[in-house]
Amino acid sequence: MVKILFISAVCIACSFTSAFADPSLYFREGADETFTIGNAKTSFHFSLKKGVLSLLHEETAEKERRLAFKKAHLFTKSKPVRYRSNHFETQHIPADRVTNSHLRVTLTSEGPKLSRQIVFRIYPKSTMLGCDVYYRGKRFPGNPNDIALFSMKTAERHWSYKAVEFFDRTDENNNLVREYEIIGYEKQQQLNGSLLFAKNLITNASFILLKEAPSSFSQLNHPGYDFKLSKSGLSLHGSGFNASDLSADEWTKGYSIALGSCGPKEVDQLSVLRDYQQSIRAYRPEWDEMIMMNTWGDRNRDANIGEEFVKREVDACKRLGITHFQIDDGWQQGLSKNSAAKSGSKWDQWDLKDWEPHRDRFPNGFQTVVDYAKEQGVTLGLWFAPSNANSFADWERDAKVIINLNKKYGIRYFKIDGIRLPNKLAEENLRKMYSLILKETQHGVFFNVDATAHRRGGYHFLYEYGGNIFLENRYTTWSKYYYPYQSLRNLWMLSKYVPAERFQIEFLNKWKNLKSYGKTDLFAPINVPFEYMFATTMMAQPLAWFEGSALPEEAFAIGQTIKDYASVQAKVHQGKIFPIGKEPNGRSWTGFQSILSPDEGYLMIYRELNDTSTGFLKTYLPSGNQYTFKRVLGQGTLKHLEGVDGPLIQASFDKPQSYGLFHYRKTP
Repeated sequence: MVKILFISAVCIACSFTSAFADPSLYFREGADETFTIGNAKTSFHFSLKKGVLSLLHEETAEKERRLAFKKAHLFTKSKPVRYRSNHFETQHIPADRVTNSHLRVTLTSEGPKLSRQIVFRIYPKSTMLGCDVYYRGKRFPGNPNDIALFSMKTAERHWSYKAVEFFDRTDENNNLVREYEIIGYEKQQQLNGSLLFAKNLITNASFILLKEAPSSFSQLNHPGYDFKLSKSGLSLHGSGFNASDLSADEWTKGYSIALGSCGPKEVDQLSVLRDYQQSIRAYRPEWDEMIMMNTWGDRNRDANIGEEFVKREVDACKRLGITHFQIDDGWQQGLSKNSAAKSGSKWDQWDLKDWEPHRDRFPNGFQTVVDYAKEQGVTLGLWFAPSNANSFADWERDAKVIINLNKKYGIRYFKIDGIRLPNKLAEENLRKMYSLILKETQHGVFFNVDATAHRRGGYHFLYEYGGNIFLENRYTTWSKYYYPYQSLRNLWMLSKYVPAERFQIEFLNKWKNLKSYGKTDLFAPINVPFEYMFATTMMAQPLAWFEGSALPEEAFAIGQTIKDYASVQAKVHQGKIFPIGKEPNGRSWTGFQSILSPDEGYLMIYRELNDTSTGFLKTYLPSGNQYTFKRVLGQGTLKHLEGVDGPLIQASFDKPQSYGLFHYRKTP
């Protein structure tokens, strides 16, 4: 018999006080070695019979969404490891700048050679359950890829599956989302993906399974697939470590999962997923919202970086209404291999002295430009690349660099570049670096994480350290050419499954490098209105990817638009943002919907380069209602129609390549 020690859910870890406990979050012991974890919206019922962790069913407040499994297991092998004891601990985690309040229930299973720890996370506003797994031991029996992170068997034969695979490394990828839809059959099918929507075609019972890991092609020790799917069930694989990664003394983290039931309609599925995503990562407008400028997009690299240049750029930010200015690679004494200077050579290994402000470029000291930016009302940020040599062996020293820059100059925003995660040790050392920085600065640092190259975190991994994602490097010269509709398309496709407000999306100086595109390229930036280029970034965090002081005078005409946008930016981003209309291809009617409540939200509509002054866009507005629309930014008018397949928006815009941001509200 497995010995189980249950600790009441009202037990608070010694590091927290009962003031942080949320009574809607609970953990309960049941009869016959069962337990339940839940909140006011849902409850997950588990069994630990014979030491095997089984999910029996989930029951939500919406009774029709009750989900029962014939057999469902978490983190098990085909030959289960027998643990000699199991015990629980509970912690009510208070909110901070990065984390929303939640309940953690830790199940530790001890064995003679291998121990396992599963941390369940449940949040007040989400019906999904997050599950983190750790292993510790002298050896792992067999191959860790034999672990099924989740497996399900069902008596029903009729299941449809939709797997979604994501791609980062945007220096080499420009199609960032791929969807696979299949009907389960006798022969098992293997698919890659971080996300799965499963639906029983008889009962309409549906659930979501999310693998909180890098993109499939970037995962550690990836078996070549994530999902195995058939008519009788499914399983999720790829633990993210191998046997040699284990330690007898320290816990080694595997890839996490999250799961939960959802309604059969797409909007129900996406809303449940978004509730979870917006729960696991705290949104703080005063920290998260930004309109940032970074000069690297003009491809002058660091040739111009220096005191007077930075002051001119800050002045340009102020004129444009840009709130943050980030000095990219080149502010530091040790110049990188990407420097315009011939002496630049640093990348994989840095010294402490390399991270002092460059003495020649800032002869009056770095505090001078820090003070100047503050006087102009612009927040200064910096670029930083930790030493990735020997799997981030110098993580502690690198953490102290950022900590010291934060304490000495008040710098809060750091673009993190140069990340490579070749093995589990590198991943764990990177986690230690992030954790130490947040601890020592009292969560006073915000990370802009570069997703453009190498094996990095992707879109569903390392989220617990906050920040946003610097999505792509695009230029008006060199090889990665910028087209506004393509950047819009990447955001549009990702925003269905990842919160749009977590991305930095760039717009460039359209007047540079005109010869790079030629006279016949209709989609060349010079043929796109500058205000429209900015508008393609509004549903994300806009990134002005240019030297502002090099803009022609006519560019500053959009300054008032940017300032007007800044006044509504946080409100728009507080909703659940999903794509609507057709996929952007340079010629379509497309857009986004930000759902604040069933009765209110925002619609962002784009008329791309097409000849039709009226477009029709399918939305997520509930049927059977009337709506009023108030234009906030841009042009055009909207009209609500009831279509055969649901509500439509009729948008009327006079000019191609124009946009409108509208607030909508249900008419009483």
